[in-house]
Amino acid sequence: MIQYPVAKINLGLNITEKRADGYHNLETVFYPINIQDSLSISVHKETHLFITGNAIDCNEQDNIVVKAYNLMAQDFELPPLAIRLHKQIPSGAGMGGGSSDAAAMINLLNRRFGLRLTSVARQRYASALGADCAFFIESKPAFATGIGNILQPVSFSLAGFTIVIIKPAVSINTAQAYSHITPHKSEYSPLQIVQRPLYEWKDKLVNDFEEFAFEQYPILADIKQRLYDAGAVYASMTGSGSAIYGIFNKKNVNIQEQFPGLYYKERELF
Repeated sequence: MIQYPVAKINLGLNITEKRADGYHNLETVFYPINIQDSLSISVHKETHLFITGNAIDCNEQDNIVVKAYNLMAQDFELPPLAIRLHKQIPSGAGMGGGSSDAAAMINLLNRRFGLRLTSVARQRYASALGADCAFFIESKPAFATGIGNILQPVSFSLAGFTIVIIKPAVSINTAQAYSHITPHKSEYSPLQIVQRPLYEWKDKLVNDFEEFAFEQYPILADIKQRLYDAGAVYASMTGSGSAIYGIFNKKNVNIQEQFPGLYYKERELF
């Protein structure tokens, strides 16, 4: 049995307050992107994770997919599994690849072993693994609050637009990025802004992590500006970085030659 975990982007990201538990409350719109890993499971003599594609720098027991299996095995009698993960979503990009893989494991276990868990129940398990994991249970546009785990469906679509995603060889420490944020309440939430025409987003829809990230890594600001120069209607960093995306109102953007040596993906939005 196989599933194809998708990536996401953040449409706006406001850090609104620091919580008593040390985490931060935020506001963002999660939007799914058709860049996929693949995850499959089969009954095996012992549980083992086989990884192909992009390398992942962590041991097997620390991998979030294995953590998802172990979490579910606490409540259900699950056999040992051969878990095969093919990584194509870049790591350290702010695109949610690990969280998406974990949610895919929960969904696979639910289907393969007839656990009959509702979407809400699966989201509850996912939230125990990571702040944005719950979004990937459904992978549908959602307005996220709390630490990213409180989801409200969003009835809008970017279908017909094209996204270009660029990721340089830059890694941003999320905890360090949060330490440089001054939480604040914005006049408009990302949900209010994305419901306006796309051409109005540029000066209104912001990612609070950009100021720190761009100061530390000027290449990120340069990529964003180059996407605008190439005709993007809207461009932003996703999550705490380091991927930068541009949304274009045409197909076949084909500007890869402008970003030599960098990770480049172009996809139609859905």
